Amino acid sequence: MKQSQQVVKERFNLKEAFCNEIRAKKATFGFGGFGEATYYRTYSRIKPDGTQEHWADTVIRVVNGVLSVRKSHYVLNRLAWDDTTWQLYAKKIAIAMFEMKWLPPGRGLWVMGTEYVYERGGAALNNCGAVDTIDLALAADWTMDMLMSGVGVGFNTAWKGENVSMPDKARPVPYVIPDSREGWVASVRLLIESYTKGGAWFSFDYDEIRPEGSPIHGFGGTASGPAPLIELHERIESYLDDYCEGINDQTRCVADIMNAIGACVVAGNVRRSAEISLGSVDDETFLELKDYTKNPERSQIGWMSNNTVVLEKTEDFEKLPMIAKHIRDNGEPGIMNLINVQKYARYGEESEDQAWLANPCSEIPLESFELCNLAEVFSERCLKEEEFYEALGYATFYASTVALLPTHRPETNSIVVRNRRIGVSLSGVADMLDALGATELTRRLRKGYKLVRDANRDLAAEAGVPPSVRVTTVKPSGTISQLVGVSSGMHFPTFKYAIRRMRVGNSSRICDVLKTAGVPHEDDSYSANTTVFEFPIDQGKTRKATEVSAWEQFSLLAMLQREWSDNMVSCTIYFDPKSEAMQIEHMLALFAPIIKSVSMLPHTDVGAYVQMPYEGITKEQYEQRLREMPAIDWSAFGGSDGIESRFCTNDSCEV
Repeated sequence: MKQSQQVVKERFNLKEAFCNEIRAKKATFGFGGFGEATYYRTYSRIKPDGTQEHWADTVIRVVNGVLSVRKSHYVLNRLAWDDTTWQLYAKKIAIAMFEMKWLPPGRGLWVMGTEYVYERGGAALNNCGAVDTIDLALAADWTMDMLMSGVGVGFNTAWKGENVSMPDKARPVPYVIPDSREGWVASVRLLIESYTKGGAWFSFDYDEIRPEGSPIHGFGGTASGPAPLIELHERIESYLDDYCEGINDQTRCVADIMNAIGACVVAGNVRRSAEISLGSVDDETFLELKDYTKNPERSQIGWMSNNTVVLEKTEDFEKLPMIAKHIRDNGEPGIMNLINVQKYARYGEESEDQAWLANPCSEIPLESFELCNLAEVFSERCLKEEEFYEALGYATFYASTVALLPTHRPETNSIVVRNRRIGVSLSGVADMLDALGATELTRRLRKGYKLVRDANRDLAAEAGVPPSVRVTTVKPSGTISQLVGVSSGMHFPTFKYAIRRMRVGNSSRICDVLKTAGVPHEDDSYSANTTVFEFPIDQGKTRKATEVSAWEQFSLLAMLQREWSDNMVSCTIYFDPKSEAMQIEHMLALFAPIIKSVSMLPHTDVGAYVQMPYEGITKEQYEQRLREMPAIDWSAFGGSDGIESRFCTNDSCEV
């Protein structure tokens, strides 16, 4: 693609002398060898010269990328740009990123600074998206497009199911599906429109779709072949047939179609896929979507989304006893307090927000077709208080800059240019609480919020755009917090000492490296051609989750919503099913009116199933495993673009 056709036309490059300096530094990853292995598995890419990225190379790519985005915006709009000044700032932001005081989200670590972003815009850099399903075909089109770009998508069940009719399948129109993301997306839209808009019935030809195992140039990874798309078409056809025949209602039809799209994207070897379904507290169909005794056929796709009820009016809070019962039964639904979302920034701080949807892990409220990008700060890496505030500034710069970048979707751009919504997040909040105490943590969060808000406002003024409608959040985090070695988001660690397991495909380059090094491993009990590797980790001095009552977790959530997050706080409250389950209604009644979102899950028994991602062990077992843990030589690692299919769980979002 020619430079003139690119979205990001200008380039910024750190001086080579500085790049050599940072390459000479030794990176300090968290959780011993696990954080480093996670980096190489997930985020290290092949460089243009064919060699493999190491941590300094990833930092340089990301910093060059984000400065190129801002420089391109300034030059395009004839704003002043002084390269010398920005070189000094870029060095500071790069050093802080190298030391993991702040980091972009997983999306940014993986794709920022690549030609893919320069050519196609910012969609792949955004963590969060949402869509209203009132137009089912358009919603499905946008959802699949964004999921295939790596964005997590929330959706509601607003589709009314009107004017739907069975198409004439006896007279199909041939349609050859192009071998591209756009081709897959278009085929889904056309299939749905054949029912909802009286369109033609298509006979899909899949011959142009590249075979399984072929490389996906640009975005990275390998192709799945046409099988996942064929299965998706068959599922959508059956769901719409069932709706036309009165077998299922519109709520079920929407949820099935959207979940099936997510399952297709996961199977299609795209990086990861995550969804949240938002429904009414009065919709019995919605509340039973994950009741697999009543709906056993949904077990194949229902896992794709977390399901949350939206409390829109004061009368909805009268349903909290019923919600509490559902939570005790199966851990869902989550809750979204739309009244607070639209009325307040931080709780008690009145500021209108037009959002009515949410992203998959419920840390960001969103309008339909809106996107939001995140960045993260880790106080454990900021030993001095001022370093913490500086890191907040760098994270704000990154997120505010990504918000300048248009996407390939006009309906999304029209909202992003108005809202410029970002989310500067914190991980290791539980670590901060136990290390600093609640009083000092509250003070730092209050001061930090003002710094982020002021920094965003200044950056927006300089760029000639409105400030972001919302700027702070607490995301659940996932692999990013594992790189650094801190507790995820606001959650307390499951165990103090644990075996942390990593699943790796046998054909991946990293599998050979870990086996050669002698990292303990065994065949995956659930997936063929997959190896499970084991790393010992120590979560430090922070209390483990079973030592923290659900009441205290709710109190921490409320404090974060009051002092820090003007978006939402992603939080899964863990409760003791024996001593706290019957208190859930009381907790919800006291805290739901003052927060924006929450989900709840019971603590699970240690060793509930084999090869759990985390398995608690004793201090003695940890020390023994640590002594036996081999050093891993990454110098020979190469040929990997860091693609691993993944998705969000209730309290971990590997976005």
